[in-house]
Amino acid sequence: MNAARAAVAARATRNPIDSGRPLVFASYLAPNMLPLYRFITASLGERLGIETHLEVGTSFSQLIDGEVDVAFLCGLPYLRLAKHLEPLAAPVLAGDRYRAQPVYFSDVIVAKDSRFQSFADLRGASWSFNDIDSHSGYLATLVRLLDLGETDQFFGRVVDAGWHQVSIELVAEGRVDASAVDSHVLAVELRNRPELQNRLRVIESLGPSPIQPVVARRALDARLRREIRAALVQMPTDRLREDMVERLVPITDRSYDPIRKMLAKVNRASLSLRASGQPIGRPSESRR
Repeated sequence: MNAARAAVAARATRNPIDSGRPLVFASYLAPNMLPLYRFITASLGERLGIETHLEVGTSFSQLIDGEVDVAFLCGLPYLRLAKHLEPLAAPVLAGDRYRAQPVYFSDVIVAKDSRFQSFADLRGASWSFNDIDSHSGYLATLVRLLDLGETDQFFGRVVDAGWHQVSIELVAEGRVDASAVDSHVLAVELRNRPELQNRLRVIESLGPSPIQPVVARRALDARLRREIRAALVQMPTDRLREDMVERLVPITDRSYDPIRKMLAKVNRASLSLRASGQPIGRPSESRR
């Protein structure tokens, strides 16, 4: 093993508590969720009596080489990194549609005055997605196309928006016809920007699907992982509800089997969407 690889391996197995560094959290999800993740990170630090730090993730490799210990991560990249990560907990969103389960939807949005009434009406329409590693914005769309017996020729122009919030703005401004957006991200954005209520309309909801997990790298001390999970499920609910979360509940790898099945279905069909041009949003892996 060369010196560089040895350094990465040592960092990946290092216990942050023993080394005296903070427990590093990272978000690989939508920016409008950051206030919630800051609260969770700080609350865990207080409960466990350790220093914590939240940053915006820039590469999934950070979870493998030990730069990041705990992450807020989409279910799709979690599955691709499952041998390195342990799912700890996931949010239960507020609202009857979620039926008190850790699930969410992909809401298909169009402009308020759009002629489109359903997903099937979108043949030839322009479409935006947030990232190819997003379940709600990308994989769920491919599964819907397969269910309709369609191909990658269904849409007209396809845009890589880079973020769900960029997709929302593109649709609201009429620059693209439609997009599939994480229902939690959409609800928070509508709360933060109430004027969007008069500019957007949901024509279909794909799902429900298992919601994004909070994960820890498996190289992290097992006792610490158990303590983090326990602290997550005991999180104060009053503050969580400010961001439309009822509570956090424990989850396991099997919780994400429905997404595994969807991914396998899409892979068998070799279906993908090819965007025209460069991503509009910030070009990094933290765009879910």
